[in-house]
Amino acid sequence: MDSCPRRMRGPILGALLPVALSLSCARTPDAGWDVLIRGGTVVDGTGAPGYAADVAVRGDRIVRVSRTPLDPAGAAVVIDATGKVVSPGFVDLHTHLDPLLRLPGAESHVRQGVTTALGGPDGGGPWPFAPYLDSVQAVGVGMNVGFLAGHNTIRQAVMGLENRDPTPEELERMEAMVAQSMDEGAWGMSTGLKYLPGAFSKLDELVALSRVAGERGGIYTSHLREEGLGLVQGVAEAMEIGRRARIPVVLTHHKVVGQPMWGASARTLAMVDSARAAGTDVMIDQYPYTASYTGITVLVPAWALAGGTKDFLARMDDPALADSILAGIEFNIMNDRGGNDLHRVQFALVDWDQSLEGKTLWDLAEREGVEPTPANGARLVVEVIRRGGASAIFHAMDEGDVEAIMRHPMTMIASDGRLTQPGEGHPHPRWYGTFPRVLGVYVREKAVLGLEEAVHKMSGMPAHRMGLTARGEVREGWFADLVVFDPATVKDMATFENPHQYPVGIPWVLVNGKVAVDDGVFTDVRSGRVLRKGTD
Repeated sequence: MDSCPRRMRGPILGALLPVALSLSCARTPDAGWDVLIRGGTVVDGTGAPGYAADVAVRGDRIVRVSRTPLDPAGAAVVIDATGKVVSPGFVDLHTHLDPLLRLPGAESHVRQGVTTALGGPDGGGPWPFAPYLDSVQAVGVGMNVGFLAGHNTIRQAVMGLENRDPTPEELERMEAMVAQSMDEGAWGMSTGLKYLPGAFSKLDELVALSRVAGERGGIYTSHLREEGLGLVQGVAEAMEIGRRARIPVVLTHHKVVGQPMWGASARTLAMVDSARAAGTDVMIDQYPYTASYTGITVLVPAWALAGGTKDFLARMDDPALADSILAGIEFNIMNDRGGNDLHRVQFALVDWDQSLEGKTLWDLAEREGVEPTPANGARLVVEVIRRGGASAIFHAMDEGDVEAIMRHPMTMIASDGRLTQPGEGHPHPRWYGTFPRVLGVYVREKAVLGLEEAVHKMSGMPAHRMGLTARGEVREGWFADLVVFDPATVKDMATFENPHQYPVGIPWVLVNGKVAVDDGVFTDVRSGRVLRKGTD
């Protein structure tokens, strides 16, 4: 490597460039670093207090973390981190990576400081497993990615959308598919018990499949069966699966949905404490918003969706069944994700009518010339499904629950975001802003978390829960997944009204030692790796 620095970053070092060059060329340095991050405050991901230190990178590893200033003459690239924090790259335990082959650079995540993401949540992991991972590796990715085996994917492959228990032979096939996924690099198994066909599964099935993943060192992440009126029962079910299957559990995107349940986080968090005291390893992940995002069919009773959309619409042609379905949707509008107000259901992706994107169910009622009542809202939901469906943002959570869950010592930050790019639909702002929002709103503005605690919840904690080695901390010998952010200015810019906005205050991101965001400019270097459990 040329001993003279090729580039220097930051106004102070830029002014010293001639001196640095003369020093480095006057003698042979003993370092040969690829990147040197100077003058920052290292918050190392363990929760320990930050400290002033320089961080040197060679290849894909951190080779020096020095409280004594390091000579920039030995570095090819120097980053001036004066006044900024140097932290581990953020680890997102709940990421919808479906668009990865189309958006391999993962800019919407990398710009947030995310250097590792775990895909396949909510029961939606890939199958067949290994060929998909091979295809991701072949295209090259902007951040490290791993995947969970998806219960819904596996169950549908074996049983379709049938509302029944598996036969012994079918359960054996599903167990074999979970085992194969784990052997091919899955980090655990996810369930989406609010969605089909997971909603049709019962406890014994879930325990049997989770046990297969647990025996191979995996984790169990669960979109609970209910997050509204049935929340407490949903949490209890996840803990029972963890206890019986002897597998670590993550209550994923933990939240309290619907006004009748607001405040119930006090009970669910106490349940987590009790389960942990009794020996069940339960943790939580959470996004920092009071609105959720999913398909509009979440408002429909699960039994009505058995067999898929065609069968659902056939049931709607039966007056007796239609009355029951409409009553169930109306109930969910009033008591669950509908928030008892059609303004709270905001369309996000509507392929058949993009003019609805960003508008609400209330707006649709006005456009159709009907009174915006829950009953009429239910009929409109059916019509939306009939026309092709939609995804939506549901503003049905309370800030008090969000903050209480965030403070809990077992809570990690995860986006539940989908990879995106400007111009694609009207996404939830978490797709662009989860991690900077925690730092800007919940650390700097509201002081819900301390800085070191927040970084720990975004890096070291999720890395350990996932089972990663040598990632999630700023430590010599560990992978150089690093973020440099300004604690005074870091901020999410994406809003519910205008979501397609990248955050500010995160000028540098390194993935495996390569600069992925360079002084605010996304480089699309694609230095991420496909992480397979047991081989990475």
